[in-house]
Amino acid sequence: MLRPCLTLALLATICANAPAARAQSGPQDSVYVRQHYTKLDRRITMRDGVRLYTTIYVPKDASAATPYPFLLTRTPYSAGPYGEQKYPGRGPGPSRELTEEKYIFVRQDVRGRYMSEGRFEEMTPALPGTSTAGKAHDESTDTYDTIEWLLKNVPGNNGRVGMVGISYPGFYASAALPNAHPALKAVSPQAPVTDEFMGDDARHKGAFFLLDNFEFTNYFDVPRPQPVAEYQPLFKFEPKDAYKFFLDLGPVKNANGPQYFNNRARIWNEYQQHETYDAYWQARNIRTALTGVKPAVLVVGGWFDAEDLYGALNTYKAIEKQNPGATNRLVMGPWTHGAWSRPDWSKFGPLSFGSNTAETYRQTLETPFFNFYLKDKGNFNPAEATVFNTGTNEWKMYAAWPPAPAATQMLYFKPTGKLDFIFETPIEKALNNRLPSLGLPAPVLPPAFTQYLSDPANPVPYTSGVHGGRNNEYMIEDQRFAAKRPDVLSFRTETLPSDLTLAGPITADLWVSTSGTDADFIVKVIDELPDGTQRLVRAEVMRGRFRNSFSKPEAFKPNQPAEVKYELPDVLHTFQKGHRLLVQVQSSWFPLVDRNPQTFVPIATAEAKDFQKATIRLYHDAAHPSALRVPVLP
Repeated sequence: MLRPCLTLALLATICANAPAARAQSGPQDSVYVRQHYTKLDRRITMRDGVRLYTTIYVPKDASAATPYPFLLTRTPYSAGPYGEQKYPGRGPGPSRELTEEKYIFVRQDVRGRYMSEGRFEEMTPALPGTSTAGKAHDESTDTYDTIEWLLKNVPGNNGRVGMVGISYPGFYASAALPNAHPALKAVSPQAPVTDEFMGDDARHKGAFFLLDNFEFTNYFDVPRPQPVAEYQPLFKFEPKDAYKFFLDLGPVKNANGPQYFNNRARIWNEYQQHETYDAYWQARNIRTALTGVKPAVLVVGGWFDAEDLYGALNTYKAIEKQNPGATNRLVMGPWTHGAWSRPDWSKFGPLSFGSNTAETYRQTLETPFFNFYLKDKGNFNPAEATVFNTGTNEWKMYAAWPPAPAATQMLYFKPTGKLDFIFETPIEKALNNRLPSLGLPAPVLPPAFTQYLSDPANPVPYTSGVHGGRNNEYMIEDQRFAAKRPDVLSFRTETLPSDLTLAGPITADLWVSTSGTDADFIVKVIDELPDGTQRLVRAEVMRGRFRNSFSKPEAFKPNQPAEVKYELPDVLHTFQKGHRLLVQVQSSWFPLVDRNPQTFVPIATAEAKDFQKATIRLYHDAAHPSALRVPVLP
C-alpha cells in the first residue's frame, strides 16, 4: 500500500501520485500539462447517490476526429490537486511515455477518502455477481458507474477505457475486473494489494507486520467525518531507532496508549481484533472474485517489493487459474515497490542491473499494452511471463509461470549445518540396507536436531544497523549480521559445481518443537558468494499457531515435534557455480514483524508477562526430515 520509509510529507506526496519520482524537467512539468491538457474537476454520482471526486485531463486536440481512450486510476491517496486551475507539477499520466502518447487521464478519490463522499472500507469486499443490482455497491460497481458517466459526459473519447494502479490503486484495478464495464478493455494491476492476511501489507501467514502498519496507519487511518483535501497524522512518529522504539513500546496493545492511536484508528483496531483468517479477512481476499475476466490484463510486480510481492504473483495466478483463455500476462522485474515508474532503475543498493530496467519495461511492455488495446496502435504479443533473473541480471521470457520445465527437488537440512539434495549419504544408505539383510536390526538413532533459545526480549533484527523506518534494502541485505547470533540457524550446500536456477515458489517443510506453546518461524534463502557475502534472495515468516489452519489456531505441545509447512513467494534466481545456497532459520524478525510471546495467548491483548523464552528445535532425522522444496530449472 505504498508504505515506504519516508517522512510523512514525502509519503503523502508519493501516495498521491505513485510515479512521483519522475524527472523534474522536460514534458512532465506543469507548463507542459497546461499546454496540452484541459483539466476538469467533477463529482460523479454513484448508484447509491454518493459522489466521488474525479479529476480529468483531456488532451486539447481531443475531438470526434481525434478521439482518445480513457486511462483511469482510482486511489485512496488523493486525486488532487483540487480545482480546475490547479495543475499537477508532473503528469497527468502514470508515466512520461503515456503522457506523451496522450490519453484522457482520470484520477478518482475512492469513496470515503479525501474529497469523495461516503465511508471508506479497508479493501472493500467484492459483491457476488448477482448482488450488483440496485444500490448495492463495491469497487467494481463504483468503477462501472464512473466509466458509464465518463463515456457520456466527456467529449472526444473513443469509447474505450483502461485502468492502471500501483499498490492500493493496484487493488482497485483488480477489483474492477469482476463484472467489468464492456468499455473496460485493458487493466494493469501493479503491486496490487490482494490478500492482507496471507502475504500483503497487514500480515504474512498470520504474522503481523508491525513496523509498516504502525507508521502507515498513523497517516492513513485518520478519522474523517467529512471530505478533506489533506490528512494530518494522529501523532508524531519520528524514531531514530525503530528496533529500540518498538522494544520499549512493549506488547502491541500499548500502541493504543494515549500518546499513540488511543483507539482513534478504526483500521488498526480491525487488524488487531481479527487475529485469525476469519470472515473479515476472507471477504477481503480479492482473488476469489477474479472470475469472468474479460479485459486484457498485465500484472506487474517487483522481486524486491517489501509490501506487495505476494499480491502481484497471486493476482496473476488467480486470474490464470479461474479464467482459462483470458489474456493475462505477468511482468516481474528487479524492483522495489513501484520502482518501475521511476525515471531510472539501473541499480539497487549494491546491485547493478546493467540497464535501465524501468524504462525498458515502460517502453516495451506498459505503453504498447495500453496503446494496442485502447488505440489499436502497434502490436502487443510478449511472452506470457517476462521475468528478471536476479542471479544473472537478465530478462527471461516464459510461456507459463512458473515455467513448465521447473521440477521440484528436496533440499534436506543435515547435521552440522549442511544442506543437501540427498537425504542419506551412500555410506549411510548402504549401512541401513545391509544390517537387516544380515538379520540385524537397523540402527535406532535418537532424533537429530539443532536448537536455539528464542528470547522475545532480545529478538533477531530484520536488518543490520540503526534505522528509524523500514530499511528498504533488507530484501537483498547481507545476512552475516544475523548469522553471528546464537538464535539463528544456518545450513548451506557444498560449493555448487554448476549453476543452480530456481524458478517458482519455494516451500519450507520444517519439523520443529518448542518448549513453549507458540512460535514464529522465519526461513531465509540466501545466495552465499565466494567472498562470503550472504545476499538475501527470499524470506518469509509463518506464525506457528496457524500451521494446520489459518482460521483455527492451535497451541504447540511443549517439546513434541510438529510439522510447519508453508510457501515462500516465488523466485527466479540462478545460484552461480562457485556459490553456495544458504538457508537461515530463526523465530523473530523484529520490528518488521511483531514479537510472538511464545505462549498461546491472543497477541493483540498479550501482557508483558506472557512473553517467555523458549527452546526451539529443528529436527533433521529420518522420522522428521526438515527440508526445502525448491523448483529447479534444468
